[in-house]
Amino acid sequence: MKYNDQAQLDPSQMGGRGGRSGGKIALGGGAGVVVLILALLFGVNPNDILGADTQAGSADETTNPFAQCTRGSDISKDRDCRFVAYTNSIQSYWAGKAQGYQEIEVQTFTGQVTTGCGTASSAVGPFYCSGDTTVYLDLGFFDQLTSQLGAQGGDAAEAYVLAHEFGHHIQQLTGTMADVQARGQSQGPRSPAVRLELQADCYAGVWFGAATSDPNSPIAEVSQDDLDRAVDAAAAVGDDRIQNKTQGQVTPESWTHGSAAMRQKWLSQGFTAKDPKSCNTFAADALG
Repeated sequence: MKYNDQAQLDPSQMGGRGGRSGGKIALGGGAGVVVLILALLFGVNPNDILGADTQAGSADETTNPFAQCTRGSDISKDRDCRFVAYTNSIQSYWAGKAQGYQEIEVQTFTGQVTTGCGTASSAVGPFYCSGDTTVYLDLGFFDQLTSQLGAQGGDAAEAYVLAHEFGHHIQQLTGTMADVQARGQSQGPRSPAVRLELQADCYAGVWFGAATSDPNSPIAEVSQDDLDRAVDAAAAVGDDRIQNKTQGQVTPESWTHGSAAMRQKWLSQGFTAKDPKSCNTFAADALG
């Protein structure tokens, strides 16, 4: 990915904020898969990792570590500024597409964080909390994405993961997430849970395909290699890839995110269509 050196960056979209109790964590991108790996390898209850039964609280207010990221040119000076560019671009896109959209924040953390959805450790990776409408991002996850999950990595792969989490926020705004969560735990290749994750992948692709359409966007160029890296990351966190890696066999009836092929398909479909309406994974025949 190439960046627009002249673009204005808004670091206020990154940092700490108070939280409201009562929400649920959306395990998107690769987050739920990292939890799955830990659960399978170490016998850990994913709910324990997520702190799902802890009392909800709020994220600690901290000094914004991205305050120096005010222009696209700052990315070449401080690579962490790229996360501001991703966030600004994603939110600018959805502000023009989703009725009533208001900016939310990306809170980075290491080790453990207390959120409006409870306490979560860095083992969760990136996730969206509906309780405080915040995306939580452990930057160390991207090393796991390449070293443990075998993705090629790169800026486009990182941007895909973050855009997926914002896709969950759009689902929260439209009521889709609440509808799926109201159905309880569901698994399987055509389950509501898988459809929810695939739609978030598609939404990520829609943004990715339109990221350069705004001349003021901090994203100046998306190449074929960038798309390939994003699709590769989506495949790396497919349920079948993870199951084969961790247990030596694939059990589709336990899928919660979709196969590598399914995730690749819906990310690519969003990228090509550049239209959120193309992301109806809940249509009866959407998954074949």
